[in-house]
Amino acid sequence: MMALAGLLVLEWGLYISCFVCGIVTAASVTIVQGNFGGRCMLYGAVSYNATSKVIGVQSFTSSSLCYFVSAISIMVAVVCFSLSVYWVYTFCSEGELKRENVWMNVIIAVSGVFLFFLLVTGCMLKIGRDTLCSSVTKNVPNTTSCEKAQSEKWAGPLDGKRFYSSLHKAETAVWINFFFWLIIGVLVIIQRRRGSGSKLIEAAPTGSLFGETGVTPEETEPFFNRPGRPQ
Repeated sequence: MMALAGLLVLEWGLYISCFVCGIVTAASVTIVQGNFGGRCMLYGAVSYNATSKVIGVQSFTSSSLCYFVSAISIMVAVVCFSLSVYWVYTFCSEGELKRENVWMNVIIAVSGVFLFFLLVTGCMLKIGRDTLCSSVTKNVPNTTSCEKAQSEKWAGPLDGKRFYSSLHKAETAVWINFFFWLIIGVLVIIQRRRGSGSKLIEAAPTGSLFGETGVTPEETEPFFNRPGRPQ
């Protein structure tokens, strides 16, 4: 039972971490999109004006692509936040946390769905960022990396000071989120096999010490029977 309780606490911590990763991904993609005037620069390309020595946007993808990445991240964050709050509320109000097999099956199914969408999102961010960086290193002279292009001058009103760092942060957060949800799925499967429908965490009963159960009437009985009273 203590092992199951430890797994449940670990799972709760992973939900909190997934919530943070989802917010980081959505915020990073939104910031880059805002810095480029609402354009989605994933799979995009840049141009270079040799006269004014500024970098401009040659092509960009539909904004719905960045909206999709942000929407998936926000959806994962909302689910993780809701589960975390629900667990805390249930434990504080009822003094125990019990999950039936049906809810474990739901978590396993949700984990599978999120793993699929996070995998797709991670690949989109990876390939889209690499495509943009390939255009930067090809079209901008004396620039061997996207990170170096952040210090170059961009055509107004574009702001490319942190486009590579933000996209890299978003991609890293997605893969961490993917890894955490993989662990969550494994943890729920282990809990389902070991303690189906059992109370995983419960508060200590009143009058007990360090979580020990109260003294039973049998324990208060003497070791030997008392001698009968004389008639």
